[in-house]
Amino acid sequence: MTLFTLVSRLGRGTGGSVTVVTLGKDELGFDDVLAVARDGARVEIGPAALDALARGRALVDELAAAPTPAYGISTGFGALATRHIDPELRAALQRSLIRSHAAGLGPLVEPEVVRALILMRLKTLASGHTGVRPVVAETMAALLNAGITPAVREFGSLGCSGDLAPLSHVALVLMGEGEVIGPDGTEVPAGPVLAAHGIAPIELAPKEGLALINGTDGMLGMLIMAIRDFERLLKIADVSAAMSVEAQLGTDRVFRPELHAIRPHPGQAASAANLIALLADSEVMASHRGENTCTRVQDAYSLRCAPQVAGAARDTLAHAATVAERELAAIVDNPVVLLDDGRVESNGNFHGAPVAYVLDFLAIASADLASIAERRTDRMLDVARSHGLPPFLADDPGVDSGLMIAQYTQAALVSENKRLAAPASVDSIPSSAMQEDHVSMGWSAARKLRQSLQNLARVLAIELLTAARALDLRAPLAPAPATAAAVAALRAGGVGGPGPDRYLSIEMRAAEQAVLDGSVLAAVEAVTGPLR
Repeated sequence: MTLFTLVSRLGRGTGGSVTVVTLGKDELGFDDVLAVARDGARVEIGPAALDALARGRALVDELAAAPTPAYGISTGFGALATRHIDPELRAALQRSLIRSHAAGLGPLVEPEVVRALILMRLKTLASGHTGVRPVVAETMAALLNAGITPAVREFGSLGCSGDLAPLSHVALVLMGEGEVIGPDGTEVPAGPVLAAHGIAPIELAPKEGLALINGTDGMLGMLIMAIRDFERLLKIADVSAAMSVEAQLGTDRVFRPELHAIRPHPGQAASAANLIALLADSEVMASHRGENTCTRVQDAYSLRCAPQVAGAARDTLAHAATVAERELAAIVDNPVVLLDDGRVESNGNFHGAPVAYVLDFLAIASADLASIAERRTDRMLDVARSHGLPPFLADDPGVDSGLMIAQYTQAALVSENKRLAAPASVDSIPSSAMQEDHVSMGWSAARKLRQSLQNLARVLAIELLTAARALDLRAPLAPAPATAAAVAALRAGGVGGPGPDRYLSIEMRAAEQAVLDGSVLAAVEAVTGPLR
């Protein structure tokens, strides 16, 4: 199970119906993207979009027939834009563009990313501002609806002039060339698969090849999915923090709302409110509230500052969502067709900087959230700091090592996330004979964020496993109903309680599964109601 199945089955309605996303009717939302990318929702091109496509194409046809060169329509591309292309060579120009730009290497990209990539490009095509014929958009929608996934490779996009190589691999399939992912996960030739689904390959007309590849679509699709995944993990981080505070006999006084009202960051207030709800009615917390039973002045930062760190991550996520919403409403192409003015103009809207920056920002937040979770875990395992718990939570310390090496694994994941937090967006490399002399590297930022969030899920799973064992060791004192529900969900999922050493990796993977499939969060929210 990977992180990328974390979101619920958004595309399914009641009675086995399938969600249909209609382009040209309303603006796309995040849930629409997730429904298509992750749950196979159908895509339709509405009448308004078909009308816009026809109007945009009429303008492009006028320019194609004119004697004056127009970039991308009757000229070459990039550094070769100075050459005027004769009409009889323009179909070959479009084919050559796609074939030469389908230059990706490395592992295959996940199907959900490819589907999001296709939907994002289709959304822009359906606006009419790219000047493609309706048949191009309709064929792209047919790919999605048939469940055909082009084989897209990991490396090839610089995040500027669009996600060129990834989108070119998709466009190649529209032409009946290239490869798609077969049922067994291997590449098979695209032509026979299209034929089996009754999809006719298209011959690209002027400008259409460029319009198919000139967008921030891959990085935007990955950003939207990352936002939804991070939202879920932030709630899990509050659950694991609450369990750690409880197990280490920390105080919940620092989470009171009046303390957070005087530093009015909304994410911090939300996290603190979650912690209060999660720790409500805990016998463990009550056992050391009195003046004679509480011997500490303050908890360590990793306990006391949990809402400040998780809150800052929430506010970072809110900013990223704002950027993603703007980009989702944008038309990204070059040149772009201005329908109201009847003009086709060159522009720089394909530059991925806005998306790349927030992808990098989220990787920083993910790394820091993992870091503070690992520090809380380590405290529970250290007999000098765990306030009465056995060393490494071992059954017979010395004979048993307990959870000692679980923290090693957690530390390795945290260390990798620190490396992944190094920004990709500052690492521009000039290309295309210095015509494209500054690029965003947004695709790379998105790829490393996906890995960072998967690592974060594993780090939180290890904290949950550790805190659950520590709470069991506080018996006969009972944990809070909400944290007890988290412990029960872990136990039901195959995560064992205290006892002699046993094969630990399998239980750590079971804890990871309980994070990814939503069972821990569902169990907790059945007690607390929806967490913020």
